Amino acid sequence: MQTDRLTYNKLGTAILLALGISHAPAVLAQETTSKTPSEADIEVIEVGGFRGALNRALFEKRSAVTSKETILSEDIGKFPDLNIAESLQRVPGVAISREGGEGRQITLRGLGPAFTRTTLNGMEVPASTDGTDSGGGVNGGRAFDFNVFASELFNRVDIQKTSTASTEEGGIAGTVDLYSAKPFSNPGFHVTAAGQGGYNDVTEEVDPRMVFMISNTFADDTIGALFSVAKSERTVRQEGYGTVRWTTPVDDGSGIYTSAATANTQITGSPASDNCEYEEENVSPINCLWTPRLPRYDFFGNKQERLGITGTLQFAVGDIGTVTFDTLQSKLENDRTMYNNFEMFRSTFSEITPVAITIDDSGQQVIAGTFDNLTSRVENRQQVSETDFSQYVLSGEFFLTDALRLDAMVGTASSDARSEQYRYNMTNLTPHRFSFDFTGNPNVPVMEYGYDYTDPTLYDLSDGRLRATAVDRDNDTAKIDLAYQGAELEVKMGLAYNDRSVNYREEQINDFPDQDSAEGFTQILPYDDFGHGFDGPLNTFLVADFAAIEDQLLEKNWTPRTEQSWEIGEETLAGYLEFNYDQDIAGMNLKSNFGMRYVKTTSTATGYIQLDEVTVENDYDNFLPALNLALSVTDDVVTRLGISSTMTRPSLGSLNPGNPSFSYVNGTVSAGNPYLDPFTSNNVDVGLEWYFAEESLLAANYFYKDIETFITSSTEERLIDEVYLPFIDSDPQYDPAMALDPRTVPYTHTSPVNGEGTSVKGVEFIYQQPFRFLPAPFDGLGVVMNYTRVSAGEITGLSKNTYNATLYYERDAYGIRLSLNKRDDYITSYSGSNGNAEEGTTGPTYLDLSAFYNYNENLTFTIEGINLTDEYERLFTTGYGSQNLIREYNHTGTQIFLGARYTM
Repeated sequence: MQTDRLTYNKLGTAILLALGISHAPAVLAQETTSKTPSEADIEVIEVGGFRGALNRALFEKRSAVTSKETILSEDIGKFPDLNIAESLQRVPGVAISREGGEGRQITLRGLGPAFTRTTLNGMEVPASTDGTDSGGGVNGGRAFDFNVFASELFNRVDIQKTSTASTEEGGIAGTVDLYSAKPFSNPGFHVTAAGQGGYNDVTEEVDPRMVFMISNTFADDTIGALFSVAKSERTVRQEGYGTVRWTTPVDDGSGIYTSAATANTQITGSPASDNCEYEEENVSPINCLWTPRLPRYDFFGNKQERLGITGTLQFAVGDIGTVTFDTLQSKLENDRTMYNNFEMFRSTFSEITPVAITIDDSGQQVIAGTFDNLTSRVENRQQVSETDFSQYVLSGEFFLTDALRLDAMVGTASSDARSEQYRYNMTNLTPHRFSFDFTGNPNVPVMEYGYDYTDPTLYDLSDGRLRATAVDRDNDTAKIDLAYQGAELEVKMGLAYNDRSVNYREEQINDFPDQDSAEGFTQILPYDDFGHGFDGPLNTFLVADFAAIEDQLLEKNWTPRTEQSWEIGEETLAGYLEFNYDQDIAGMNLKSNFGMRYVKTTSTATGYIQLDEVTVENDYDNFLPALNLALSVTDDVVTRLGISSTMTRPSLGSLNPGNPSFSYVNGTVSAGNPYLDPFTSNNVDVGLEWYFAEESLLAANYFYKDIETFITSSTEERLIDEVYLPFIDSDPQYDPAMALDPRTVPYTHTSPVNGEGTSVKGVEFIYQQPFRFLPAPFDGLGVVMNYTRVSAGEITGLSKNTYNATLYYERDAYGIRLSLNKRDDYITSYSGSNGNAEEGTTGPTYLDLSAFYNYNENLTFTIEGINLTDEYERLFTTGYGSQNLIREYNHTGTQIFLGARYTM
């Protein structure tokens, strides 16, 4: 069948109608006004609300030649989601990591956040935010921080799980495409305003969320304008218990219990005989038992403000095309206060006397103990951060002839994040008695203190880290694509240029006047209800008074830490050729996509060694073919095959050629490698989809990724090079009283290298169906479920199993949804510190709720519940490799939002 431009526009209009868009842009609408009923052979099912969004997303999935998932505005606007990451967690194969109870980054098909490429309105974008230490700190890598955006800013998200030649490279796991609303998508005048108040049962405060959108089209729908703004506040208290890690006297590297100290120790239980072997004779075997390194109460508080603005202008260029200008601005501000008080088993075992200990049944860890001669510290952190994101994109789609289409785009985006951290140490060096007991609760012990830990005269006051970190990221992009539509074959070709840069800087405040006594600069933890509702005993404790310290002691004179700064520049130029073919074979329809992509990458990495600037250039080429087939075996069954080669470039921070980063307390040092080659992967995807009823799907997908080159860490134990000793001696972060002496104690040196490959394989299952076959009133029920199982080698962030399920009930006037998201435990580091084999996170289960009532056609009332069961965040270490030792255990509470939405 001859496919001309008119037929193309008819198909485009039909797709827009199927997506729930009542009008097409002028360039399409003008050509379809004379359409006869016989030409409209595409069935359009008009379904509104949440079901309608699911149905439109199903249409997108079914009509695509690749394996992809789509979330449309009803999903994002009505799911109880704080940001896009939490919307994505409901997609098969997606798991998220949270920071302070809020989604921050995603893992797709078992591969970490850096393996997923993210675009906004067609352009790759950077985004960095800050976090707590356990949350990863300030993001200076390739991973995208989705919490910088409010979910209300977007009306569509595509998750591309298989690649085409026209897909820009960079995402071995896949690509997430975000789209803000466009005026031509819904011509005419429209206004939406919504407001919510969110109550959290831990903070007992109400936080507002607001969104406003206005759009209109003019001049016979040939000009369109849209403006939206979303603003929210969030108050978080993350309360709990932590150990930082567990360690043994042997593995801690700072000395063991002396024979005299253990001579009279009362021991309950027996240490395992094969725990470890120690060279010296007459050494107590309790030196090989795991002990909580820094047992402590934890408080992490955050007051967050987020503001997002979008603007779009669209112009129909006669009847040949459309020009679109998009801008998005976002600001995220965090004001964090973090307190913890800990007893110091680190670096002091040779000074501690174990009075009595109880050993667990495995014979490997101390689950209860009383100790003399401990010292303690209260660590206080105030962290003020801000991320400013901006993007400007000019794009156009033009029909040069009936068969030739030109798409072009030029854009720029930047993400500037700065975090100032004021960390003060209050140390009690007077030896004292301390006890802990895990026998009643494996996550939170009962702790007893042999001194008044609320007495400020027992503590001194010093700055532990007065430091600022800034990460400035910029992307400039230009793309041009040509598509020629023949009788049955479409040929596409294009070029893409990207110029990326990341600038990482540190500053510090020197000469803080340390105080021999903390008196006058302290207060009791300013939350009387600390620990209320927590699963275990938490007590208030003495903390720093930030206001008093800043008023009387602090002068904010920031000094650059030039030796810790680095900058990575990266230019890429890519070209592709792609063929798309649609044909009938033996009564079956086959959609095929085949293409080749070539990309050249040139990187320039700049760092410092002893304040001397070092610049290293590196370049590499990648050839990336892709084949995708979608065969409609019957009207209801689609099979898919995808074969491709993909790549992900090295982590930006790992390319730093400059000074190593030291952790003096843990005895580690890490350095970069500017000559790293990218990760490369050969991929196979096979899918079977059965659309067994209207709005219904039963599907199974198998995927296999053979990652040929995988960047891993090379580690060795050795003394620090003497060239760095003068720098260490002058570093304000080096505290001889707490540090492992780099002159006598070997440090663990870690650097990234291109190691051997690995593989990732898995299966996804999807089930979606409205239960319209049930008798009333149960015919309003429906379900959406998916399950993913992934297996791989040592890849961080991988959960073997993830589950999602949403049960909904919907009528025209009201509806309710209950959504469950669960993932297995996952490892965050395969080279845990202080002798631990690994560090990991316990897989959480989150239960959310959303309900609405349409008062009339304009006004809707809503209620949403986030984390209904108050799921706890739990981090752990694995000790010798098989243990599960608590590292952090805390909660942020349940949040309930009440709101209203008005549209016209």
